[in-house]
Amino acid sequence: MNLQLYNPNEIICGCDEAGRGALAGPVVASAVILPNNFFHAQLNDSKKISHKIRLELAKFIKKESLYWGIGIVDAPKIDKINILQSSIKAMHIAIKKIIIKMKKKPKLLIIDGNKFKAYENIKHECIIKGDSKYASIAAASVIAKTHRDYLMDTLHKEYPKYNWTKNKGYPTKEHKQKIINHGITKYHRKSFKLFETQHKLQF
Repeated sequence: MNLQLYNPNEIICGCDEAGRGALAGPVVASAVILPNNFFHAQLNDSKKISHKIRLELAKFIKKESLYWGIGIVDAPKIDKINILQSSIKAMHIAIKKIIIKMKKKPKLLIIDGNKFKAYENIKHECIIKGDSKYASIAAASVIAKTHRDYLMDTLHKEYPKYNWTKNKGYPTKEHKQKIINHGITKYHRKSFKLFETQHKLQF
């Protein structure tokens, strides 16, 4: 898929997150600045490509991008400040890492979705389904998704009963049943609706 660069003549930073709708684990965001000649035929919204291609793309993006950064907000913080604020905070962390690396601010931040809080007075634009429109947002979605998957695979080793290598902490039928059977862990988001009575479970 030939996604376009927002403006190849300016330093534009794309931002996206992964894990916003999960019941367990952190929310992870990424910020990416691509060179004006960047191209990969398979780059797209990370949800629309296979795990194998995502991994290949993540390596390619990290190698070919001008700058990239990752921000993580864990479950206790999500419970404290809510998932929207946590998603934005994770993006801010990722953006800060890029600014430190490049030693200056990007011209514009383009954000997947419709809500964001300004970071250090840098201009920003929220773009609905931006990860299917612009290369830097799609690249950020791939980095965020692959990194979060890696983190959930790591947490699975501590709590294998929940099969996080497969469901990545999202509210699948299996994951909901595991919560009913085994209770919750320190990685579950207690502010989310984790428990439902058996007869109310909708699968």
